[in-house]
Amino acid sequence: MPKRVQFAAEIEPLVQFIEDTDPSEIVQHTLAKLRDGVSMQRMLTASALAVTRSADLPPGHHGGPLHPLAGLHAVSHLVERLEGEQRFVPILQHVALANKHIHQPLTGPYTLMEFEPLDAGGVEATKQAFLTAAGRGEYNKADHYFLWLWEHVPPIEAFDLLMSVAIPKNVLDDHYFIFPAFTWRALETLGQEYLPLLMRPTVRYVSRFPIAPGVPEIEALIEEHELLTRVTRQQSGEDETDVIGRVGEAIGRCDVYADIPVLLAKALADGLSLEGAGEALSIGAAGLFLRSLTGNPMDVHLHTSANLRRYLIGLDGLSLKNKLLVLLLWHTGPEVRSTARRMVPAPQPDPEAVAALPYRTQDELLEAITESIYHQPQTDWATVTNLGQMRAVPEVKETVNLAQQYVQYGYDATALMTRLAEIVCHDNFTEMHAFKHHQAIVEEFYATREPWRWMHLVSGAQAAAISFGKNMEIYEAALDLLHA
Repeated sequence: MPKRVQFAAEIEPLVQFIEDTDPSEIVQHTLAKLRDGVSMQRMLTASALAVTRSADLPPGHHGGPLHPLAGLHAVSHLVERLEGEQRFVPILQHVALANKHIHQPLTGPYTLMEFEPLDAGGVEATKQAFLTAAGRGEYNKADHYFLWLWEHVPPIEAFDLLMSVAIPKNVLDDHYFIFPAFTWRALETLGQEYLPLLMRPTVRYVSRFPIAPGVPEIEALIEEHELLTRVTRQQSGEDETDVIGRVGEAIGRCDVYADIPVLLAKALADGLSLEGAGEALSIGAAGLFLRSLTGNPMDVHLHTSANLRRYLIGLDGLSLKNKLLVLLLWHTGPEVRSTARRMVPAPQPDPEAVAALPYRTQDELLEAITESIYHQPQTDWATVTNLGQMRAVPEVKETVNLAQQYVQYGYDATALMTRLAEIVCHDNFTEMHAFKHHQAIVEEFYATREPWRWMHLVSGAQAAAISFGKNMEIYEAALDLLHA
């Protein structure tokens, strides 16, 4: 008889608590457990396990385990920038989101069953059987095959195979790429104990219909520039600063996104390292984000996807072909492509508007940035017919200009990161998008060289201004409890 997935006795009761608690009471009872000594890491792990076991995959990309699992990496690091019981807030947000999806009619009730690993006749035969199943949209069979592969090949080898299907499907939906890659990354923090289990939804998601499309124009670029044989340098260095800056700024000025892989392919053929190309893409993504007029708080994939791609480029064991596709397909995600229709000319932020601002000390500027975010105009949802077409209100530029002044004065980056961390904790509208973007800009700041690194912090302020106030129900409930 098929059996429901079960966990070890030391965590099973906590998983059941998240599954069974009424959504109206989940914040209160989760906070009580955290105050009673349940560690944040343990609660976050239980939240991930609960939504994996008891929420089905959504028909699109909202609901089920997708965004809770994709948000694990960001949440686990966001708490490090907070103090006191404020550190509980991201955990409460994650548990509330997992619990919500478990109880939503769209993705629940559901239970993930124990599957027997399926051997198709050895490693290579099972790899091919998985690819065949994915090519037919047979996600259930693909799940069986992959459970066997996790047991019989190094994890990175199995992950590389999964990403060979996921990366091209980015053309159809950014989440085919983002979901498995972010879940894999989260396991660096949560540990490898639950790797096969937490990756099951990603395997099922990636291998379902529609099947991966061909990307002939990108394959042609790789062949034209002989990148599979000419790209031999992995790590960047100081000798690449000029070309990284030149390519990154060119990407940031692009009006036709199809020109971006051409720029990257030529730079790689001319000797730029893979990591250098990833850094140039990051600089370009920040430039494009600052030019974007999007008012959709979930339209942060320009940045989060570039950040995730840099991580994968540096991952030992990921094949060169996949690393090249990771770089050259960034622009193809629908949520990245959509921003091309809502752009203002470079340079952004507007240098004249920034120059016109009065002098402020660091503390004064931090408060001005905070107040400008907190006082963004409320959205009249009765007038919103298409979230993806929302445009940012003019007041967002006020926040951006203040943030640009902050970085031009050379004020403390850590202080601004901490303030933005406190602000993004308010959000539960974006289902972890705000958290992921915040973590991305922090990582990109530290991974990008001068003078371009500061663009990421300004982008973080822009995203915070766009997302603030859309829905803060969980934060407000937590705040009442924390101050009770």
